[in-house]
Amino acid sequence: MSAITLPNRPLSLTRDAISTPRAYFWSTPIILALAIFMLVWEGPGVVRDFQISQNPLVLEEGDVRNGRCKTRKALFTDCEARLVYSYNGRNYSTDVEVMFVDFHVGDYETGLVISADHPELATMTLALDKLWNRIITLTVFVALLGGMSLAMIFLGFRIWRVKGQLGQPAPLTAVPVEITAFDRKRNILSITYNDKIADDKTGRSAYTRMRSGEEPLVIGEANGKAVGLAVRHGDTALPVLLDDRLRRVDLTDDERAAALAPFAHQREDGRSAPALIDEPRKTVSAWKRLQVFFGMLLLIVVGVLGFWLWYVTSSPSQFQSPGMDINNLMPAPLNQWGCEQLKKKFGQDRAPYGCVAADYQSWK
Repeated sequence: MSAITLPNRPLSLTRDAISTPRAYFWSTPIILALAIFMLVWEGPGVVRDFQISQNPLVLEEGDVRNGRCKTRKALFTDCEARLVYSYNGRNYSTDVEVMFVDFHVGDYETGLVISADHPELATMTLALDKLWNRIITLTVFVALLGGMSLAMIFLGFRIWRVKGQLGQPAPLTAVPVEITAFDRKRNILSITYNDKIADDKTGRSAYTRMRSGEEPLVIGEANGKAVGLAVRHGDTALPVLLDDRLRRVDLTDDERAAALAPFAHQREDGRSAPALIDEPRKTVSAWKRLQVFFGMLLLIVVGVLGFWLWYVTSSPSQFQSPGMDINNLMPAPLNQWGCEQLKKKFGQDRAPYGCVAADYQSWK
Protein backbone atom coordinates (compact mmCIF):
# COMPACT_ATOMS: atom_id res chain seq x y z
CA MET A 1 0.00 0.00 0.00
CA SER A 2 1.16 3.50 -0.80
CA ALA A 3 2.19 5.95 1.93
CA ILE A 4 1.69 9.68 2.06
CA THR A 5 3.79 12.39 3.62
CA LEU A 6 1.95 15.36 5.07
CA PRO A 7 3.49 18.54 6.51
CA ASN A 8 4.60 18.25 10.12
CA ARG A 9 2.30 20.98 11.40
CA PRO A 10 -1.30 21.23 12.60
CA LEU A 11 -3.75 21.16 9.70
CA SER A 12 -7.47 21.73 9.40
CA LEU A 13 -9.95 19.77 7.29
CA THR A 14 -13.15 20.78 5.53
CA ARG A 15 -16.24 20.35 7.73
CA ASP A 16 -18.15 18.39 5.09
CA ALA A 17 -15.48 15.70 5.00
CA ILE A 18 -17.68 13.80 7.48
CA SER A 19 -21.36 13.48 6.61
CA THR A 20 -24.47 12.37 8.44
CA PRO A 21 -26.41 9.64 6.59
CA ARG A 22 -29.70 11.09 5.37
CA ALA A 23 -31.55 8.12 6.83
CA TYR A 24 -30.65 9.38 10.31
CA PHE A 25 -32.89 12.42 9.91
CA TRP A 26 -36.11 10.43 9.27
CA SER A 27 -35.44 6.98 10.70
CA THR A 28 -34.30 8.12 14.16
CA PRO A 29 -37.54 9.98 15.09
CA ILE A 30 -39.65 7.19 13.57
CA ILE A 31 -37.89 4.46 15.57
CA LEU A 32 -38.05 6.57 18.75
CA ALA A 33 -41.76 7.27 18.15
CA LEU A 34 -42.40 3.53 17.71
CA ALA A 35 -40.67 2.80 21.03
CA ILE A 36 -42.74 5.47 22.80
CA PHE A 37 -45.93 4.26 21.11
CA MET A 38 -45.30 0.67 22.24
CA LEU A 39 -44.64 1.84 25.80
CA VAL A 40 -47.74 4.08 25.93
CA TRP A 41 -49.98 1.53 24.18
CA GLU A 42 -49.05 -1.59 26.12
CA GLY A 43 -47.38 -0.26 29.26
CA PRO A 44 -50.48 0.84 31.24
CA GLY A 45 -52.25 -2.47 30.53
CA VAL A 46 -49.23 -4.49 31.67
CA VAL A 47 -48.96 -2.42 34.87
CA ARG A 48 -52.70 -2.83 35.53
CA ASP A 49 -52.60 -6.58 35.02
CA PHE A 50 -49.51 -6.91 37.21
CA GLN A 51 -51.43 -5.13 39.99
CA ILE A 52 -54.40 -7.47 39.48
CA SER A 53 -52.10 -10.52 39.57
CA GLN A 54 -51.02 -9.62 43.12
CA ASN A 55 -54.53 -10.44 44.46
CA PRO A 56 -56.77 -11.70 41.63
CA LEU A 57 -60.45 -12.54 42.02
CA VAL A 58 -62.26 -14.38 39.22
CA LEU A 59 -65.89 -13.30 38.78
CA GLU A 60 -68.00 -16.17 37.50
CA GLU A 61 -70.88 -13.81 36.74
CA GLY A 62 -68.75 -11.29 34.89
CA ASP A 63 -69.63 -10.61 31.26
CA VAL A 64 -66.95 -10.64 28.54
CA ARG A 65 -68.49 -8.88 25.54
CA ASN A 66 -67.32 -8.53 21.93
CA GLY A 67 -64.26 -10.63 22.63
CA ARG A 68 -62.01 -10.94 19.59
CA CYS A 69 -58.42 -11.99 18.87
CA LYS A 70 -56.37 -11.30 15.75
CA THR A 71 -53.04 -12.81 14.80
CA ARG A 72 -50.65 -10.50 12.96
CA LYS A 73 -47.61 -11.65 11.00
CA ALA A 74 -48.39 -15.22 12.16
CA LEU A 75 -46.75 -14.36 15.48
CA PHE A 76 -48.32 -11.42 17.37
CA THR A 77 -51.81 -11.84 18.78
CA ASP A 78 -54.07 -8.92 19.75
CA CYS A 79 -57.10 -9.67 21.93
CA GLU A 80 -59.72 -7.15 22.94
CA ALA A 81 -63.00 -7.27 24.84
CA ARG A 82 -65.42 -5.17 26.85
CA LEU A 83 -65.76 -6.27 30.48
CA VAL A 84 -69.04 -5.63 32.32
CA TYR A 85 -69.43 -6.72 35.95
CA SER A 86 -70.82 -5.90 39.36
CA TYR A 87 -68.97 -6.08 42.66
CA ASN A 88 -70.12 -5.04 46.15
CA GLY A 89 -73.23 -3.38 44.74
CA ARG A 90 -71.41 -1.27 42.18
CA ASN A 91 -71.44 -1.69 38.40
CA TYR A 92 -68.26 -1.49 36.37
CA SER A 93 -67.48 -1.42 32.66
CA THR A 94 -64.09 -1.25 30.95
CA ASP A 95 -62.38 -2.05 27.64
CA VAL A 96 -59.32 -4.29 27.66
CA GLU A 97 -56.79 -4.89 24.89
CA VAL A 98 -53.67 -7.04 25.17
CA MET A 99 -50.87 -8.14 22.84
CA PHE A 100 -48.63 -11.17 23.20
CA VAL A 101 -46.49 -13.55 21.17
CA ASP A 102 -48.17 -16.88 20.49
CA PHE A 103 -48.20 -19.65 17.88
CA HIS A 104 -51.65 -20.82 18.94
CA VAL A 105 -54.17 -21.67 16.21
CA GLY A 106 -57.85 -21.60 17.06
CA ASP A 107 -60.07 -20.10 19.72
CA TYR A 108 -59.08 -18.76 23.15
CA GLU A 109 -61.11 -19.30 26.31
CA THR A 110 -61.14 -16.54 28.86
CA GLY A 111 -62.99 -15.22 31.86
CA LEU A 112 -63.18 -12.01 33.86
CA VAL A 113 -60.84 -11.31 36.76
CA ILE A 114 -60.52 -8.26 38.98
CA SER A 115 -58.22 -7.06 41.72
CA ALA A 116 -59.69 -7.89 45.12
CA ASP A 117 -57.91 -4.81 46.49
CA HIS A 118 -58.97 -2.46 43.68
CA PRO A 119 -62.19 -3.78 42.11
CA GLU A 120 -62.15 -1.05 39.47
CA LEU A 121 -59.16 -2.85 37.90
CA ALA A 122 -60.37 -5.69 35.68
CA THR A 123 -58.90 -7.80 32.90
CA MET A 124 -59.28 -11.13 31.12
CA THR A 125 -57.92 -14.31 32.64
CA LEU A 126 -56.13 -14.76 29.30
CA ALA A 127 -54.25 -11.51 29.94
CA LEU A 128 -52.98 -12.85 33.28
CA ASP A 129 -52.05 -16.20 31.73
CA LYS A 130 -49.90 -14.31 29.19
CA LEU A 131 -48.64 -11.68 31.63
CA TRP A 132 -44.95 -12.62 31.60
CA ASN A 133 -45.15 -13.18 27.86
CA ARG A 134 -46.42 -9.60 27.52
CA ILE A 135 -43.85 -8.17 29.93
CA ILE A 136 -41.00 -9.82 28.03
CA THR A 137 -42.42 -8.82 24.64
CA LEU A 138 -42.87 -5.19 25.69
CA THR A 139 -39.42 -5.05 27.31
CA VAL A 140 -37.69 -6.51 24.25
CA PHE A 141 -39.46 -4.19 21.81
CA VAL A 142 -38.93 -1.04 23.85
CA ALA A 143 -35.31 -1.96 24.57
CA LEU A 144 -34.52 -2.73 20.94
CA LEU A 145 -36.32 0.25 19.42
CA GLY A 146 -35.35 2.66 22.18
CA GLY A 147 -31.75 1.44 22.25
CA MET A 148 -31.49 1.70 18.48
CA SER A 149 -32.84 5.25 18.42
CA LEU A 150 -30.62 6.36 21.31
CA ALA A 151 -27.58 4.82 19.60
CA MET A 152 -28.42 6.70 16.40
CA ILE A 153 -28.84 9.94 18.35
CA PHE A 154 -25.46 9.35 20.04
CA LEU A 155 -23.79 8.67 16.68
CA GLY A 156 -25.42 11.78 15.21
CA PHE A 157 -24.02 13.94 18.02
CA ARG A 158 -20.62 12.31 17.57
CA ILE A 159 -20.65 13.18 13.86
CA TRP A 160 -21.70 16.79 14.53
CA ARG A 161 -19.02 17.12 17.21
CA VAL A 162 -16.35 15.81 14.83
CA LYS A 163 -17.53 18.23 12.11
CA GLY A 164 -17.13 21.09 14.58
CA GLN A 165 -13.56 20.02 15.40
CA LEU A 166 -12.31 19.58 11.83
CA GLY A 167 -12.04 23.32 11.18
CA GLN A 168 -9.47 23.71 13.99
CA PRO A 169 -5.82 22.92 13.06
CA ALA A 170 -4.55 19.71 14.65
CA PRO A 171 -1.88 17.08 13.91
CA LEU A 172 -2.90 14.57 11.24
CA THR A 173 -2.10 10.85 11.35
CA ALA A 174 -2.54 8.84 8.15
CA VAL A 175 -4.35 5.50 8.54
CA PRO A 176 -5.74 2.96 6.06
CA VAL A 177 -9.50 2.34 6.17
CA GLU A 178 -11.63 -0.32 4.54
CA ILE A 179 -14.27 1.00 2.15
CA THR A 180 -17.27 -1.15 3.03
CA ALA A 181 -19.91 0.37 0.73
CA PHE A 182 -20.28 3.05 -1.91
CA ASP A 183 -23.01 4.32 -4.17
CA ARG A 184 -23.20 6.88 -6.98
CA LYS A 185 -26.41 8.85 -7.40
CA ARG A 186 -26.96 12.19 -9.10
CA ASN A 187 -23.21 12.87 -9.40
CA ILE A 188 -22.75 12.26 -5.66
CA LEU A 189 -20.51 9.44 -4.45
CA SER A 190 -21.60 8.20 -1.02
CA ILE A 191 -19.01 6.13 0.85
CA THR A 192 -19.08 4.16 4.09
CA TYR A 193 -15.70 3.17 5.50
CA ASN A 194 -14.44 1.41 8.61
CA ASP A 195 -11.33 1.90 10.72
CA LYS A 196 -10.51 -1.77 11.26
CA ILE A 197 -7.27 -2.49 9.41
CA ALA A 198 -4.89 0.06 10.96
CA ASP A 199 -2.47 -1.09 13.66
CA ASP A 200 -4.31 1.05 16.21
CA LYS A 201 -7.77 0.41 14.73
CA THR A 202 -10.86 1.72 16.50
CA GLY A 203 -13.46 -0.32 14.60
CA ARG A 204 -15.59 2.80 14.07
CA SER A 205 -17.46 3.42 10.85
CA ALA A 206 -17.91 6.79 9.17
CA TYR A 207 -19.80 8.13 6.18
CA THR A 208 -18.88 10.75 3.62
CA ARG A 209 -20.11 12.22 0.35
CA MET A 210 -17.97 13.33 -2.56
CA ARG A 211 -19.20 15.59 -5.34
CA SER A 212 -18.87 15.07 -9.07
CA GLY A 213 -15.21 14.77 -10.07
CA GLU A 214 -14.04 13.78 -6.57
CA GLU A 215 -12.78 10.29 -5.83
CA PRO A 216 -11.41 8.73 -2.63
CA LEU A 217 -7.67 8.26 -2.37
CA VAL A 218 -7.52 4.47 -2.79
CA ILE A 219 -4.15 2.94 -1.86
CA GLY A 220 -4.73 -0.79 -2.07
CA GLU A 221 -7.04 -3.71 -1.50
CA ALA A 222 -7.70 -6.06 1.41
CA ASN A 223 -10.18 -8.88 1.86
CA GLY A 224 -11.66 -8.16 -1.55
CA LYS A 225 -12.45 -4.54 -0.65
CA ALA A 226 -10.79 -1.28 -1.59
CA VAL A 227 -8.57 0.37 1.01
CA GLY A 228 -8.67 4.15 1.22
CA LEU A 229 -6.33 6.56 2.92
CA ALA A 230 -7.79 8.50 5.83
CA VAL A 231 -6.37 10.76 8.53
CA ARG A 232 -7.05 11.10 12.21
CA HIS A 233 -7.45 14.75 13.11
CA GLY A 234 -6.04 15.28 16.59
CA ASP A 235 -8.19 13.38 19.08
CA THR A 236 -11.42 13.48 17.04
CA ALA A 237 -13.48 10.30 17.25
CA LEU A 238 -13.72 9.48 13.53
CA PRO A 239 -11.09 9.25 10.77
CA VAL A 240 -11.58 11.39 7.67
CA LEU A 241 -11.32 9.76 4.24
CA LEU A 242 -9.08 11.76 1.90
CA ASP A 243 -9.91 12.59 -1.70
CA ASP A 244 -7.43 11.86 -4.52
CA ARG A 245 -6.62 15.58 -4.90
CA LEU A 246 -6.27 16.30 -1.18
CA ARG A 247 -8.79 19.15 -1.42
CA ARG A 248 -10.14 18.21 1.99
CA VAL A 249 -6.89 19.19 3.71
CA ASP A 250 -5.82 22.82 4.19
CA LEU A 251 -2.55 22.62 2.23
CA THR A 252 -0.64 24.95 -0.02
CA ASP A 253 -0.34 23.98 -3.67
CA ASP A 254 3.31 22.97 -3.17
CA GLU A 255 2.48 20.85 -0.11
CA ARG A 256 -0.37 19.18 -1.97
CA ALA A 257 1.84 18.39 -4.98
CA ALA A 258 4.58 16.98 -2.73
CA ALA A 259 2.10 14.77 -0.83
CA LEU A 260 0.65 13.37 -4.07
CA ALA A 261 4.06 12.87 -5.75
CA PRO A 262 4.36 9.15 -4.81
CA PHE A 263 1.02 8.46 -6.49
CA ALA A 264 2.08 10.39 -9.60
CA HIS A 265 5.25 8.25 -9.81
CA GLN A 266 3.11 5.13 -9.54
CA ARG A 267 1.04 6.20 -12.54
CA GLU A 268 4.20 6.99 -14.54
CA ASP A 269 5.55 3.51 -13.76
CA GLY A 270 2.29 1.92 -14.89
CA ARG A 271 1.38 0.89 -11.35
CA SER A 272 -1.81 2.86 -10.91
CA ALA A 273 -3.51 2.71 -7.55
CA PRO A 274 -6.70 0.69 -7.35
CA ALA A 275 -9.89 2.65 -7.85
CA LEU A 276 -13.52 2.22 -7.03
CA ILE A 277 -15.22 0.52 -9.95
CA ASP A 278 -18.96 0.40 -10.05
CA GLU A 279 -20.23 -2.97 -11.13
CA PRO A 280 -22.24 -2.70 -14.35
CA ARG A 281 -25.93 -2.60 -13.62
CA LYS A 282 -28.42 -4.37 -15.80
CA THR A 283 -31.15 -2.04 -16.89
CA VAL A 284 -34.68 -3.34 -16.64
CA SER A 285 -37.38 -1.89 -18.85
CA ALA A 286 -40.49 -0.35 -17.34
CA TRP A 287 -42.62 -3.03 -19.03
CA LYS A 288 -40.50 -5.78 -17.45
CA ARG A 289 -40.88 -4.16 -14.04
CA LEU A 290 -44.63 -4.01 -14.50
CA GLN A 291 -44.68 -7.68 -15.45
CA VAL A 292 -42.72 -8.58 -12.32
CA PHE A 293 -44.99 -6.42 -10.15
CA PHE A 294 -48.23 -7.84 -11.52
CA GLY A 295 -46.78 -11.36 -11.44
CA MET A 296 -46.01 -11.01 -7.72
CA LEU A 297 -49.43 -9.44 -7.14
CA LEU A 298 -51.08 -12.37 -8.93
CA LEU A 299 -49.13 -14.87 -6.79
CA ILE A 300 -50.26 -13.09 -3.62
CA VAL A 301 -53.91 -13.05 -4.75
CA VAL A 302 -53.79 -16.76 -5.70
CA GLY A 303 -52.16 -17.59 -2.37
CA VAL A 304 -54.75 -15.65 -0.37
CA LEU A 305 -57.64 -17.20 -2.29
CA GLY A 306 -56.15 -20.66 -1.88
CA PHE A 307 -55.76 -20.19 1.86
CA TRP A 308 -59.33 -18.85 2.11
CA LEU A 309 -60.72 -21.88 0.24
CA TRP A 310 -58.80 -24.21 2.54
CA TYR A 311 -60.11 -22.34 5.59
CA VAL A 312 -63.81 -22.44 4.67
CA THR A 313 -63.74 -26.04 3.40
CA SER A 314 -61.03 -27.91 5.30
CA SER A 315 -59.90 -26.00 8.40
CA PRO A 316 -60.11 -28.07 11.62
CA SER A 317 -61.41 -24.99 13.49
CA GLN A 318 -63.66 -22.08 12.54
CA PHE A 319 -61.57 -19.81 14.77
CA GLN A 320 -58.45 -20.02 12.60
CA SER A 321 -56.64 -16.76 11.99
CA PRO A 322 -55.93 -15.20 9.49
CA GLY A 323 -58.66 -17.25 7.79
CA MET A 324 -61.38 -15.39 9.72
CA ASP A 325 -59.93 -12.01 8.69
CA ILE A 326 -59.65 -12.98 5.02
CA ASN A 327 -63.22 -14.33 4.98
CA ASN A 328 -64.48 -11.13 6.59
CA LEU A 329 -62.77 -9.03 3.89
CA MET A 330 -64.24 -11.04 1.02
CA PRO A 331 -67.01 -9.51 -1.16
CA ALA A 332 -70.50 -10.23 0.22
CA PRO A 333 -71.30 -13.17 -2.13
CA LEU A 334 -67.98 -14.92 -1.40
CA ASN A 335 -68.26 -14.17 2.32
CA GLN A 336 -71.78 -15.61 2.39
CA TRP A 337 -70.68 -18.75 0.55
CA GLY A 338 -67.70 -19.16 2.87
CA CYS A 339 -69.87 -18.78 5.97
CA GLU A 340 -72.25 -21.41 4.59
CA GLN A 341 -69.40 -23.87 4.19
CA LEU A 342 -68.20 -23.18 7.73
CA LYS A 343 -71.71 -23.50 9.14
CA LYS A 344 -72.07 -26.95 7.57
CA LYS A 345 -69.09 -28.12 9.63
CA PHE A 346 -69.34 -26.00 12.78
CA GLY A 347 -73.00 -24.95 12.89
CA GLN A 348 -73.46 -26.46 16.34
CA ASP A 349 -70.74 -24.17 17.75
CA ARG A 350 -70.31 -20.40 17.96
CA ALA A 351 -69.82 -18.47 14.72
CA PRO A 352 -66.34 -17.07 13.97
CA TYR A 353 -65.47 -13.48 13.24
CA GLY A 354 -66.79 -12.60 9.78
CA CYS A 355 -69.81 -14.88 10.10
CA VAL A 356 -71.40 -13.67 13.35
CA ALA A 357 -74.77 -12.02 13.71
CA ALA A 358 -75.47 -8.89 15.75
CA ASP A 359 -75.23 -10.81 19.04
CA TYR A 360 -71.62 -11.80 18.26
CA GLN A 361 -72.49 -15.44 18.99
CA SER A 362 -74.91 -16.93 16.44
CA TRP A 363 -74.41 -17.39 12.71
CA LYS A 364 -75.60 -14.61 10.43
